[in-house]
Amino acid sequence: MQEINLQGSKVLVTGSARGLGESFVRALVAAGAQVVISDVLHERGQALAAELGAAARYVPLELLDPVSIQSGVDAAAQAMGGLTGLINNAAITNSGGKTMDELALDMWDRVMDVNVRGTWLVTKAARPHLAASGRGRVVNLASDTALWGAPRLMAYAASKGAVIAMTRSMARELGAESITVNAIAPGLTLVEATEYVPQDRHDHYLNGRAIQRPQMPDDVNAAALFLLTQGSGFITGQLLPVNGGFVMH
Repeated sequence: MQEINLQGSKVLVTGSARGLGESFVRALVAAGAQVVISDVLHERGQALAAELGAAARYVPLELLDPVSIQSGVDAAAQAMGGLTGLINNAAITNSGGKTMDELALDMWDRVMDVNVRGTWLVTKAARPHLAASGRGRVVNLASDTALWGAPRLMAYAASKGAVIAMTRSMARELGAESITVNAIAPGLTLVEATEYVPQDRHDHYLNGRAIQRPQMPDDVNAAALFLLTQGSGFITGQLLPVNGGFVMH
C-alpha cells in the first residue's frame, strides 16, 4: 500500500478485533494514527491492542445496545483526547444462504439493527467529537452486494444499500461542521467473516473481476485511509467500490 501519513489522527474503528476491521487498525497504526479498537470480541480486541502498543486501545462496543454505543464512543474519544475519524466497519452477514422466502423475520431485524441502526447511532454519538476536531472524517463500510444484487443474501444486501443512502444524507447534514461522510463498497474479501461463503460464490467473483485474483484486506485499506486524510476534505457523500472491477459504478 502506498504510504499515507495520518500523524495526529484519532480514529475509532468498529468491529475491529478481527478480519477487515483488524486490517484497518494495523494500517492506521502504521500510518501514524492513534486508534481505538471496538468490538464485542473482548479478548481478541484486548490482545490486538496489546500487540500494537501505545497507539492502540480497546473499548467494548455492542451495536445492538444504544447505551453501549454512546459510552463506547465517548470512552474512545476520551482515551485519545479527541476523535478525528470513524470507520463504521462492524456488521453481520448471518442471513447468507437463505432465499427471501426462507429468511426469518428476526434475522432480518437483527441484520438491520446491527448494520443500519448501529451505523447511524455510532455516527450520531461520534458527531460532537468529530465536529470539535474541525476535520471530522466518517467512512462507512457498504458492500458491492448492494450494487449487483447478490442472491440469497437479501437482508445483508438491503442493509448495505441503506448504508449507501444513509451516507449521502449524513454528508448533507454534517458538511456544515466540516465532517465528510463517504462509503466504500468492498467485494468478497478473504477474511474470517467470509469463510462460510460457498466456493461457487468465490469463483463467481474471481471470474467476474477485471483484475482476476482473490481480494485481500490490504486491497481495501488505502481507500479507507485516504478518505480519513485532510486531503480528502472536499470529497463527501460518495461511494467508492473497491472490488477489482467486479462492479464498475
